[in-house]
Amino acid sequence: MTSHVCLASSCGTLITLFKKLYHHCKVKIYKGFFWIVLFVIPISAGLHTQVIAQLTLLPPPSLEKLEIVTSRGTYVFSVEVARTDEDRERGLMFRGSLGQDRGMLFDFAAEQVVMMWMKNTYLALDMIFISSGGKVVAVAKNAAPLSEKIISSGVPAAGVLEVNAGTAARIGLRVGDNVRHPIFSR
Repeated sequence: MTSHVCLASSCGTLITLFKKLYHHCKVKIYKGFFWIVLFVIPISAGLHTQVIAQLTLLPPPSLEKLEIVTSRGTYVFSVEVARTDEDRERGLMFRGSLGQDRGMLFDFAAEQVVMMWMKNTYLALDMIFISSGGKVVAVAKNAAPLSEKIISSGVPAAGVLEVNAGTAARIGLRVGDNVRHPIFSR
């Protein structure tokens, strides 16, 4: 879990605690003190900017074109690409929605058995495991939101594409189908 996520979680816990204490205070001066502690100290420590950035001010993601070729045809997706450890760790956590032809492509650079999970992910997803040559090597359908169960590729994969649950069935995706994106033509 990234420090930003820990920070947002910690601040949320502090806010809940201070709200409870605030309501138990009978004297107005103490209520003022709690608001100072709640807002002034985190602001002076610079914590507010990290929390706000995590929750609302992140720039819109950069999208790249990805194509999946199945027996039913070619399907075009716009994907965010997670290339760094931090991006792969965060993934689609805390997202409220994902467009029908959108997704996130996890770039692992080299083939390896990949293990994923759905911690802090509110969306049901299909996970498509892809070889370095762009072949689908495994598919995990309908991964349960918020689950900490490990989802393994079972075989080496260089990338994982996460899309809305039901997408694999909708496009007729099967192991052996092709995925076109620059990371698979290195």
